[in-house]
Formats: sequence, C-alpha cells, structure tokens
Amino acid sequence: MIKFQPEPRVEKTPALSQIFEPIRADLEKVDREFVRHVESQVAVIPQIGRYIQTSGGKRVRPAVLLMAARLSGYQGDRAVLYAAVVEFIHTATLVHDDIIDDSELRRGRLAVHSRWGNDITVLLGDYLYIKSMAMALTHDTLDLVRLLCDVTLRMIEGELYQLTKNGDADITEDEHFDIIRRKTAYLFGGCAQIGGMLGHVSPEHEKALQEYGFNLGIAFQIVDDLLDFTGDLAALGKPVGADLREGKMTLPLIHLLQQGEEVGEKIIRDIISSRTATEEQWAELLDLLTKHRSIDYALRRAVEYAERAKKPLHAFPPSSERDALLALPDYVLSRDR
Repeated sequence: MIKFQPEPRVEKTPALSQIFEPIRADLEKVDREFVRHVESQVAVIPQIGRYIQTSGGKRVRPAVLLMAARLSGYQGDRAVLYAAVVEFIHTATLVHDDIIDDSELRRGRLAVHSRWGNDITVLLGDYLYIKSMAMALTHDTLDLVRLLCDVTLRMIEGELYQLTKNGDADITEDEHFDIIRRKTAYLFGGCAQIGGMLGHVSPEHEKALQEYGFNLGIAFQIVDDLLDFTGDLAALGKPVGADLREGKMTLPLIHLLQQGEEVGEKIIRDIISSRTATEEQWAELLDLLTKHRSIDYALRRAVEYAERAKKPLHAFPPSSERDALLALPDYVLSRDR
C-alpha cells in the first residue's frame, strides 16, 4: 500500500486588509483628503475625482508612507497629507498611461478617457500633478517637495523611455529594469523615505526605508507584469495579454527570447505587429513560457527583490509597524489581481 506524506504546512500570507489594519483609520483620512482636494467650481473635476477614488485601488503607496512614518516615530497629521499627495501623483500617472496605452478598462471599469474623452483626461492628469505639489507646499518642507518632484520626473522619464521601446521585441533585460525603476520603484522608495523624513530618523535609517520601498516597487511591478500571463479578466479588470497587445515587452517574454525560441519569437513579433492575439497564439505562447520556465524566472526575480526589500528593515527594532512592512513583500508575491 502506498503511503502519502502530508504536504508541509505553508504559512498563509496575510490579506492586505490585515496588513493595513493598524493604519486603516489613516487610510480613510487619506481618501477623505483626496476627495477634499479635488473639489472645484469646475464640476467635472470632482466628478471624475470621485469616480477614480471609488474605483477600488489598493492604496499600497500611501500605506507604505503611513506605515514608514509610524515606524519612524511620527504621530502628526502630515503623514496623511503626504500620503494623499502620493495618491494624486500615482493617479495622474494612471490616467495619462491609460490614454497612451489606449486602455479601455481600468480595474474593471471604463478608464477615465473612455468615459470623458482624451482632452479632458489629459488636463485632469495635469491638474492632479500640479495639485499634488500645491498640497505638498502647504508646509515649509522644501526637502520633501524636492523629493516628490524628483520622483515625479523620474516617472515621466520612465514613461517616455518606455514609449521609445514600445513594440521593440529586442529590448534588453537591463533596459526593461530601467523602465521599472523609473516608472514604479522610485515612487515606492520615495513613499517609504518620506515616512522616515517626517520622523526625523537618521540618514542611515532614511536610506534603509528608501531601499525597502525601492525594492518592493520592483517586486510589485514584476508581479503586475506576470499577471498578464497568470491572471484572468474577472480578477484583473482588463484583458489578459493586454501588455503585449500594446507592444510592451515584459520580463517573461524577454527571458523566452533569450532562450533562442524561434516559434515564440515569431508569435511575439506577430502580436506586437498586429496588436491582436488569437486564442491559439496566446495558448501556444503560454505553453512556450511554461516549457522554458520563463514565468518561473520572472517570479524568482520578484522573490529576489521582495527579499531585498525586507533586509533593510532589520535596521529598525521589532515593532508591529515593522512586522506590517515585512509582510507586504509577501503579499505582493501572492497577488492575483
């Protein structure tokens, strides 16, 4: 008789709501601050602001800032303000990205430009960028404003760089990671660093927080890109395979082409060229990604950056805030949407 060994017990990753529970009230304040600052006599601005605010975003970036501020011993109201500033910057980037990518959906709902048109959406993104800096300037903290400006410029540079590489199947892994760093990682790093700056931590601790957020951001983006291959429409709120149809090469595809896979290369180039993919093409591409362990490779890189994110936090003494920040990279790796 064959004896089956029980599977080893795997500790379940905490849900995002559980990780964020210590700052739940502050995140609610961030939402209220967001709504308050999109009030305008031009009715379309608060109308779109409320539409965006209720679209179900995870608020990961504001949460990192709030938790890092608590870890750094800060207890004032400015953390909520700067968390709202970060949400404004992130939202401005999203509405502009959706126009550039011609994405019809965002989180399962019509993207802003699909509902209100490109002209209004471009100006709304501009409004959100300028409003974020005006909010940041309500306190005499030019060092924080400089950091936010630097992060925002890097994000825009990343978007421009990605556009120059759009449709380029020959993009290198180094070039791809440069885009990730600019578009995603620097903002995550800035969020954690601002928390430390509010708490007036030492330069070493401030750097540790920045490294935490930076590496968390890279892991977050790799997993986000992986969902294009492993997710489903209902969970993602966008069509599976949308990135490649938009001409974006991501890490699993770059790895596949590094293996000299000629059939896979033809499928990738055909999809990029036509901006469409048949069910047969997509199924064959997924089979090749599995055969060459390209999805596994990308996941290993995400794990690598998640572990890099955790390491700097050990410069801080044990606390519930540190535990929450340590749990966040594991949540990022377990995302399905």
